[in-house]
Amino acid sequence: MDLNEFNYHLPPELIAQEPLAGRDDSRLMVLSKQGGGVEHRGFKDLLDYFREGDLLVLNATKVIPARLRGVKEETGGKVEVLLLKKLGNSNWETLVKPGKRVKVGAKIKFGRGELQGEIIEVNKEGKRVIKFESEDNFMDVLKRIGEVPLPPYIRRSAGDKRKLGDKKRYQTIYAREEGAVAAPTAGLHFTEEMLKSIRSQGVRVVFLTLHLGLASFQPLKEGREIKLTPEYYSLPEETCQAIEETRGKIIAVGTSTVRALESVAAQGSVKPRREWTNLFIQPGYRFRVVDALVTNFHLPYSTNLILVAAFAGKEFLLSAYQEAVSNNYRFYSFGDAMLII
Repeated sequence: MDLNEFNYHLPPELIAQEPLAGRDDSRLMVLSKQGGGVEHRGFKDLLDYFREGDLLVLNATKVIPARLRGVKEETGGKVEVLLLKKLGNSNWETLVKPGKRVKVGAKIKFGRGELQGEIIEVNKEGKRVIKFESEDNFMDVLKRIGEVPLPPYIRRSAGDKRKLGDKKRYQTIYAREEGAVAAPTAGLHFTEEMLKSIRSQGVRVVFLTLHLGLASFQPLKEGREIKLTPEYYSLPEETCQAIEETRGKIIAVGTSTVRALESVAAQGSVKPRREWTNLFIQPGYRFRVVDALVTNFHLPYSTNLILVAAFAGKEFLLSAYQEAVSNNYRFYSFGDAMLII
């Protein structure tokens, strides 16, 4: 695969730095796979494309405040830690900055000392395993002193007042299963009122969980084997039954939802599962479950962009991205949305 085929020019000013006042105030670009047409609508118009008997599938993962800022006990040097995956007991796989200066045995204090960590392992990928200790429950402490792990293209200074709203707005309204370190951003546009209206049209709404981790935002590099970091997902019985019963379109909200659904289908049947997936979807992939996709605009060279290109068609998608740039759409996590149908 030539990764250069999944690049496009984006003026920096089109990268959304904050959400709009209303979740569903964003714009919606609609791509028709059959006709090759592009429409420019508002996100509230999404309902015009649903029909009675359709099924809407949402990812109910919940973002944890996974970014911790601390100091090394020995030197007082500042350290930033991003939690990636719980390994059992009090151990977590993490990314640490500056990583090269934090060796095995280093101890770190977080907050006012209510949380401590020790580096107990550095794996071959350079990730640090940290053993945490705290007097209170770890998740309770994390919610007090942790920060929302916003992507690096969303800039926040130390005293930025927008941080106060990030914990709420970088979270879907239906988030309920804690474990993600990145939000399923296509779902950020939905409101309770909108979901109520969707259901009133005879569209069934169901949920699954895929905890977005490093695989969801790691950039790909030319010349390296593409091997995604596994992410945990669960598909409940209710969702499986709804998929089997649906005679209309199955509409996935977000690339994470697509990966979970297609990971199950790739095993031969849609059955309840709780497991890990590193499924990499690229052009040429045959989709087994998903008929339509609600998604945001994604970074160049990203696995998400490649997945959407596989679903819509690479040339069609990149042409639509150029049109979005020309029409000043807002890009990435807090940006506008796309419906591919």
